[in-house]
Amino acid sequence: MPELADWPLDECLERFCRGEEAFGAFWDHVSGYWKQSMENPRKVLFLKYEEMKENPVGEMKKMAEFMGCPFSVEEEKAGAIEEIAEFCSLSSLKNLEVNKNGAVKNLDLILQTKSFFRKGEAGDYVNFLSPEAAERYSKIVEEKLKGSGLTIKMCC
Repeated sequence: MPELADWPLDECLERFCRGEEAFGAFWDHVSGYWKQSMENPRKVLFLKYEEMKENPVGEMKKMAEFMGCPFSVEEEKAGAIEEIAEFCSLSSLKNLEVNKNGAVKNLDLILQTKSFFRKGEAGDYVNFLSPEAAERYSKIVEEKLKGSGLTIKMCC
């Protein structure tokens, strides 16, 4: 069974751009959930990574309210939301033992869980892709989101 390291980034990008994902094209999932969140905002909550990173406390409050379990005034005053935000932060999650040394099987690949964690910065792909590949990716994002009202921060 191949390791993720045996799968070149340019091949991964090609497959992504063609929509050849294990569980269907990424953009079909994103646009489908976005559309449902617009049509059924009380049933589907659409969160963006960039917004969660910029305002974790506000986004957690939004999630709690959406689920019908808002934080109490006492919990907020005691710093519970900030504590949860720190516990769920990328730096905290990537330091969990399972994420340092674990692995998952995805179809015919073994993925080391540590490979799921990089810097956690929106637009960081430009540091891994050639300028041509980054431009191609950006154009695909623009094309796939066109007219949807959904925007994604593309670069640093």
